[in-house]
Amino acid sequence: MAAALDAIPAEFARYLENVAVVIEDEPAPVLLRELGMDPRRDSLYGLYQGTALPERPHDFTGLPDRITIFAGPLMRAFPSRGALERQICVTVVHEIAHFFGIDERRVRRLGY
Repeated sequence: MAAALDAIPAEFARYLENVAVVIEDEPAPVLLRELGMDPRRDSLYGLYQGTALPERPHDFTGLPDRITIFAGPLMRAFPSRGALERQICVTVVHEIAHFFGIDERRVRRLGY
């Protein structure tokens, strides 16, 4: 995951100073249900939680935003090292896009 974070261009990375990026083994089944996903068949690779930059007032003072990368689903879906590394990069960019206020539909149209 460090390589994915290191690959973020500096003009974007400078805005990520109050964003925690963490790795967890699995998403909780209750989280998947809250997101409208079926824990038996759906996989979640990453999740952005926080207040996107465009939604923040100029005097915003919230807790750090959080990007969670879920290792278990990624490793099951992408068993080869190269494919896993590529998907981690895609997932990190996908979640950072949400931080910048880009909605799910647009992120997917951009290829993430």
